[in-house]
Amino acid sequence: MTAARPRGLRARLRRLSRLGSLYGKFTLFLAVVCCVVATVLGVLVHVIVTRQTVHQARSEALARLDSATKAYASGDPMHHPASLNPSDLPRRLREMALRGERGTALGDHDGTPTMWAAGPADAGVITARFDYRHSKDTIDGLDRAIAGSATLAIGGTLLIGVFAVSRVTRRLHRTADVARRISAGDLDARVADPRTTRPAREQDEVAAVAAALDAMAGTLQARLQSEQRFTADVAHELRTPLAGLQAAADLLPPGRPTELVRDRVQTLRRLTEDLLEISRLDSLTEQADLDAHFLGQLTERAVRASGLEAEVHVVRDACVETDRRRLERVLSNLLANAHRHGRPPVVVTVDGPVVSIRDHGEGYPGYLLEGGPQRFRTEPTRTGGKGHGLGLTIAIGQARTIHAELTFANAPGGGALTTLTLPEYDEYAARPEEPE
Repeated sequence: MTAARPRGLRARLRRLSRLGSLYGKFTLFLAVVCCVVATVLGVLVHVIVTRQTVHQARSEALARLDSATKAYASGDPMHHPASLNPSDLPRRLREMALRGERGTALGDHDGTPTMWAAGPADAGVITARFDYRHSKDTIDGLDRAIAGSATLAIGGTLLIGVFAVSRVTRRLHRTADVARRISAGDLDARVADPRTTRPAREQDEVAAVAAALDAMAGTLQARLQSEQRFTADVAHELRTPLAGLQAAADLLPPGRPTELVRDRVQTLRRLTEDLLEISRLDSLTEQADLDAHFLGQLTERAVRASGLEAEVHVVRDACVETDRRRLERVLSNLLANAHRHGRPPVVVTVDGPVVSIRDHGEGYPGYLLEGGPQRFRTEPTRTGGKGHGLGLTIAIGQARTIHAELTFANAPGGGALTTLTLPEYDEYAARPEEPE
């Protein structure tokens, strides 16, 4: 049982060391180190000074004992503070003198700290005293000075250490914030640590991490921009031959082959337009034309414009600040996805600034719920075809542009459930201030 306790204590300390931030761990470590160093130095100084003080007191007491012994041996009167067989002599020192030995010991005399010296005599024990009050006060004052200086030293070291580590942790937090912004899609975010932007300054480990993160972000941004330009260029170049192909298809004689050709040409044109729209959304340069709209009316209008069957239920209408054209684009893509991959009935519910679209199919696949929609990855449709996986991607991009939040889930009773939350219109915030 005794061997298990230290292991349990070490396990608790290891668990505690993993908790908290670097700032707290460093502060705790610095405080412990300062306390240990101050304690060791204080004990060493106390021991050395106490030894010297006690040695001086013993030397003085023995010198007085020598004088008293000579006076006693010659028959001369002994001067104060020498005496024979005092009653308050420490018992251990009395026994030593009775055995014929000389020695010293700390004790009291009338409540005063006293250094006693004793030796054998014919009549018993001869003693001499030395007032130890001054020496004891010196040691006590030294102890207080050590405690005060140790407290000041620990406090000063902690302040300096905390200030130093706070600068490092601030730089680390800034680096982490920039990394989170980059992961959220802000590829223009940079740490720009002064130690990396000024070559004359020596770089430390934090600056090296910041420089590596900035370099990674720059490389990633360049590659993404290159891919976006490539996608936009390809889609743009495809528009001209597709227009000619559409014109040629319109000249074909009526029949089943002509319908198939025209359908494939329309599919290619929609795919090209979707790619162009995605490239614009990925560039994060799209600006929304925000205005106040009643969400219930706007949703009903978007459902009618889509030409798809859906039940619209307005539980509670709300005035939202949004871009009407982009919101209709989001709703039409969500309705098309519900009809293509789900089963009727498709229910659209407006509850305040929240629009939810639910179908009664098999629901969203697991990969979509975990990582969101992926381009050119989709499940087969109810008719046996397969989409391109761009409709939900465009919906997410347009929702981000109008500052709305789009989430995907599966309804408890079955079917896919998509929720779009829009910012409500603040009349007082939008109203200009009137001059007093």
